[in-house]
Amino acid sequence: MRLIVYLVAIVLANVVTAKFAPLELGIFLIPMGSFLIGATFIFRDLVQNKYGKTKTYLFILLALILSAISSSLLGDTLWIVFASALSFAVSETTDTEIYSRLKLPMNLRVLYSGLIGGFLDSAIFVVVGLSPIGAGILPWNVIWMAVLGQVVVKTIMQFLGVLVLQLASVRKEVY
Repeated sequence: MRLIVYLVAIVLANVVTAKFAPLELGIFLIPMGSFLIGATFIFRDLVQNKYGKTKTYLFILLALILSAISSSLLGDTLWIVFASALSFAVSETTDTEIYSRLKLPMNLRVLYSGLIGGFLDSAIFVVVGLSPIGAGILPWNVIWMAVLGQVVVKTIMQFLGVLVLQLASVRKEVY
């Protein structure tokens, strides 16, 4: 079930991002799919717990293909599809490796790996995909707002995910 949730969340993040305008909160520009992308790092960690790192890389590849197909079908330009695939591959790989190598409780591994993965996903996608060197959707003077907005949302999602995992762990101990 966790694998299906992981894959569906990735495709759904593309759909939500394509169908809804970015949220503008003060200085932040936040694509609506950022909320789901922040959660997918947690879902990927749960997949890795169940299937191991080697199989997780196969699932990341499957998710990458599904993401690229859905992004393309939703009308994204090839440049945006490329930027999305690049940011996904780098961030998911980094998250997987950090999560695997940390010798800490699960909650902290989820948090630390997700924070780094979320930052890389945001920075790479915005700079490569949306800036003047990419599709040119955003001018340079707002790039930092787009990166920061996504990082804030993904960070909040990481903390919420860790809280949920902590509550589930406490509940499991009680019963």
